[in-house]
This record gives sequence, C-alpha cells and structure tokens, in this order.
Amino acid sequence: MNVYQTKQIRNVAVLGHGGCGKTTMIEAMAYITGVTNRMGKVVDGNTISDFDKEENRRQFSIGTSVVPIEYNGIKYNFLDTPGYFDFVGEVEEALSVAACAVIVINAKAGVEVGTQKAWDLCNKFNLPRVFFVTNMDDDNASYKNIVAHLQVLYGAKIAPFHLPIRENEKFVGFVNVVNMKGRRFTEKSQYEECPIPDYSMENLEKIREALMEAIAETNEEYMDRYFSGEEFTYDEIRYALRMNVRSGDMVPVLVGTGINGNGCQMLLEILDMYYPGPDENFISGTNTKTGEGFTADYNDQKPFSARVYKTLVDPFIGKYSMIKVCSGVLKPDTTVLNVNKDTEEKIGRLYVLRGKEAIEVPELRAGDLGAIAKLSVTTTGDSLATKEVPIQYEKTELSVPYTYMAYRAKNKGDEDKIASALGKLMEEDQTLRSVNDKENRQLLLYGIGEQQLEVVVSKLMNRYKVEIELSRPKVAFRETIRGKVKVQGKHKKQSGGHGQYGDVTIEFEPSGDLEKPYVFEEKIVGGVVPKNYFPAVEKGIQEMVVKGPLAGYPIVGLKATLVFGSYHPVDSSEMAFKLATILAVKAAFADPASKPVLLEPIASLQVKVPDKFTGDIMGDLNKRRGRVLGMNPDHSGNQIVEADVPMSELFGYNTDLRSMTGGIGSYSYSFSRYEQAPADVQAKEIAARAAEND
Repeated sequence: MNVYQTKQIRNVAVLGHGGCGKTTMIEAMAYITGVTNRMGKVVDGNTISDFDKEENRRQFSIGTSVVPIEYNGIKYNFLDTPGYFDFVGEVEEALSVAACAVIVINAKAGVEVGTQKAWDLCNKFNLPRVFFVTNMDDDNASYKNIVAHLQVLYGAKIAPFHLPIRENEKFVGFVNVVNMKGRRFTEKSQYEECPIPDYSMENLEKIREALMEAIAETNEEYMDRYFSGEEFTYDEIRYALRMNVRSGDMVPVLVGTGINGNGCQMLLEILDMYYPGPDENFISGTNTKTGEGFTADYNDQKPFSARVYKTLVDPFIGKYSMIKVCSGVLKPDTTVLNVNKDTEEKIGRLYVLRGKEAIEVPELRAGDLGAIAKLSVTTTGDSLATKEVPIQYEKTELSVPYTYMAYRAKNKGDEDKIASALGKLMEEDQTLRSVNDKENRQLLLYGIGEQQLEVVVSKLMNRYKVEIELSRPKVAFRETIRGKVKVQGKHKKQSGGHGQYGDVTIEFEPSGDLEKPYVFEEKIVGGVVPKNYFPAVEKGIQEMVVKGPLAGYPIVGLKATLVFGSYHPVDSSEMAFKLATILAVKAAFADPASKPVLLEPIASLQVKVPDKFTGDIMGDLNKRRGRVLGMNPDHSGNQIVEADVPMSELFGYNTDLRSMTGGIGSYSYSFSRYEQAPADVQAKEIAARAAEND
C-alpha cells in the first residue's frame, strides 16, 4: 500500500442501525475500487469487515474493523462499526479517530432507532456527517418519505444532494441537485450523464432553491446577490456547501445500493470534496515533562505522537495495537515511549489493517490509522510518543456498562483459564468488566447489554475453549436492628486444667449511622470486666458484623455498649470474652425486641426517553417498587425520569427498557443508600440464604 500524505487521508466512520447495510456498502466500495475482485456477502461470511467467527455466525458486526480504500489519490480509512446498541463502545472508539461519518439508511426499513442514535453520537463527537440511503433498488424503497422523516427530526439541516431516477419501477440513476444534471449508472458504480426526468423537476426546483438559500446565508455578499436574482458559480456553490457541511449546518443525503455498488463512487467523491482531512482538524495533548500543552494538529513536521484507540487480540492473527498518528511520522524499528505507563516500547514492523489482513507499510504519517503488533504493556487509550517530547492525550470517554450477571466456570479447574481469556476480551472491549464480589462470593460480568454478555460466553467457548454459566446475581443486602435490647453472652467451658470463662452483658441499639458497621462503648462500673478484655469484646463485634446472623450479610448501624459482665481470675481469656460477645450478638438478633431487619440497596436511576414514553416508564418503575422523584426535559424532545429503585428490581431492566421504547431509551444509575426491605422480600431472602447454607 502506498504511503499517503496527511492531506490525502480521510478517516470515515460508517454508522447505522443493525442490518442497514453498512458492511455491504463498504464491501461494494472495495470491489469498485479494485481492492477485491469479487464482492463478499454477509450471509456467506466472506466480507472484509466481518472476519470474526462470531460475526460470521451471527451475521452482524460485533467489533469495529478498518477497511482502507484507495481512490483517485485519496486513502479512505473506513471504520465499519456495529449497529447493535450493546456494542456502542466499539462505535465510540471509531468516532474518536474519525473526521466524519456516513450514516447508512436502508431504504426499505427507513429511519430507525439506530439512525437516531448514530446522529446523537455524531453530535457527541462533533463530527460532520452524510446520510447514504442504500437498497434503493428495493420495490418498497421510498426516498421521499425518508427525507421527510429526517427533516422532521433534524429540520433544515437535511439537504438532499441526490434525487433517485426510476425507469420501469427500477432504480437506474440519480439527479445531482448541486450541478443540476442527471446520472445513469453503467457498471461498477460508474455513471454517465442523462436527461433529468420531467417528473423530478417540481421536487428538484424546491430542493435546489433550499440549497441556494443556505448558500446565500454564508455571507452578506452572497445574500445580496441572491436577492438580486444573480446566479452563483459552480465553484462558489461548492465552496459554500463545503463550509456548511463541515460546520454541521448542512447534512447531505445521497442515494445508492450496496449489492451492486451504485452510488458508491459518488459517495467517495463527495467525501473528498466536502469533508475534512486530518490536516484541517485540531488535536492537542500535554507534554508530561514540562506540563505544557502541545498542539499536534496532525502536523507531520512535529515530533511523533499517537494514541491507541483500539486493541485487537485474536488467538490466530495475534495482538495489534491500533493507533492514530497525531503528529510526526512513525517508522519501523524504532523505540517509543508509552507515556501512560512511562515505559519504552520497541516498534518492529508497521501495518495497516484491512479487516484481518495486516499490510506492512514503510511509515505512518500524521493523521493516518495503522497497527503495531505485540506491544508488551500498551493498552487501549495509551499515548505513544518520543522520550524527548512525551505527549499524553486524553482517553476517550466510553459508555458505562450497567448490565451485569453472575458467572462461574462450567468445569472445575478452568478458573485460571477463564480469568486469562476474559482479560484478553476486556483488552479488546473496554465496556466489558469482570468484578470479584467477595461479599456475596460471586464473580460478576458487566456489559452494555445482555447480547454483549452472550457474545462473551460464545467467544470464550469458541476462541479459548472454556465455558462459563451466567446466572442472576445476588444483591448486597445489609442487616441491622431497629429496637433496643440488653442481652447476656456467656462462654464457659471446662476441659481439665485451665477452663474458658467469659461473661458480658451488652446493650444493642441502632447507631443511626448506616455508613458505619458499628459503634462500641463501655460503661463498666466496679471492674466487673477488666479493661484488658475490652478489646476482645470489640473484636467479637468486629467478627460478627462481617456476616450477620439473619442471612449472612454484613451488619451496619449497630451500637454496642458493654454494661456488665463477670470474669474468672484463672479461666478468663481474650478468646473467651470474644466468644461470649459473639453469643451476645446472636442473642440480640434472635430477640424480637431488637426488631432485626434486612436493608436493601437503593439505586438513584435516571431514564432518558422521548416524551411519549414517560407514562410507560413510570408505570413500569412502580411495578419495580420504584419511587418516581420527578422529570426534567433535556430540550431535545426527551424527558429524564428520576427515580429511586431497589437494586434487586433493576435486573433485566436494560432489555425491558428497550422493549418499551423501541430501543431509543437509555438509563444510568448509581448506588444511593440502604433502606429497610419489605417483609416479603426479607422472608424470601432469608429463606434463600438458609437453603444455600444447608
């Protein structure tokens, strides 16, 4: 592959709803530009982008893959992203290195939830974008309805650059609204000029007029000329459109098909004409040696620096750190500094990845995407630079995983293999987390959604030959008392020689502070319990609050006051007083007067949904024993519903929320506090824990 200068590079993220045709469109581009001599198909599992076995089996993208395509002296790094919401972390990684985005819409399905989420993600990363309406050869395709829907959602920003041409109910070409010319497809996405059909003229004039108004608003001179009836030149039109498109004030809509590549050539040309290369973008980091800011701006004359935006770990093709060069030039057989780890890394060969194919290159220039094999300490988000000028860049903020399930090894003895395999999967997917919940003696697997966790189970089995079972996780309850009791704990044992004797009377009551396990005081009068045994009494309480008598959960909010007791001058010991205290705690929780209860964790939940779904959301939260605290508009047609909900009731909420809102709803939560659980919940939990211990 040729080495390209910074201004000759376009980094393009391809977004859209799952199954809309992203991978097929990229496959078509690879075919029409000569990268491949035949088009692969998703259903056949032979596309460039979807090379993972799991993707082939499920027939949709799971990870982001890069497909560099060379056309007319420009290198397009297409980042094919997953369309399903569980893999949003992969999309965010791609957008962090892209300069623009193509949002693909299936003409048959129309504007879908994934289309809207793609738009929102482009807003988050401040990227200019273009809509590519594919599958236009379908009998049920309605370009007019799609444009109308987009305009309802996003207003005057939507600018159709194309109008489809149909003959005998077949999609044969398009009208280029910018230069007012008809285009008929010939072969391999090429086209020739043709007359504009009469039926297109009325709609064409309206769209053209809207484009001219947008151009006129670019500056005062254009506005004056527009109102005086003067025509703009083609170069003026292109320049003004370029400014509007790059600023995000205008979003073009193009037409085409993925299967035969119609319209793909025009998409490549428009990406070159209207969208920025790295040399027109900005990026800055921090020089960790001096503490000063460093303006990189993809200038290849500055010292080398790069950031790792993704890691690929595959047992067959190896480990690759995928980088974007932010400044300077990277060459093989050099040593760079991992600024985050303050460790030098030896660079061997340099590669450009095309799907799973690693293409060796002599250098990578600023703005380009490449890959380095077998780096020892480098992980996703790290910055690479020279030792003399150590530049560190901010890590990309990825979506937080809130869905979790407990897991365990299906076969005993596989625990270490599973931990190692999960570590590799977590290197690849930064939204995947494994947590050891020691309190409940369970391992937890966190992800964006249930489908992502299912894919993890499948990858573990197919890639690493280990199996895990997922199950409903236990919730971290707490134990406490609501009443005041005075109880005696007496440990007396005689077994020849010295015996064991400890006797305590302790008052137990709520401390009022659920943040602390216990508060210990002593009010001993007359030395009935010597002072040197007070620490042993407290130690007995310390041991008991770790695992309470009710259901084995930690005790919180307990106040213990040692008020009386007795000792034996020979048989008493610290151990005896500790054991006596343990008996006292058990007696206190067994006494109904202490009103022992289980406390359940309460989450502070925020649910973001369009206005029309708020009634369904609040009804569902009531069923989950939630308390709705209020609603706040986000000024984008959505409401943020705030509620307190028991953590145990949030299991499966991700799936239910998507079902209620068609996938558009999102949520987040954080631990808030503990509250007394209802009697039926307490009884069920105590019985469950008792059954576990039998």
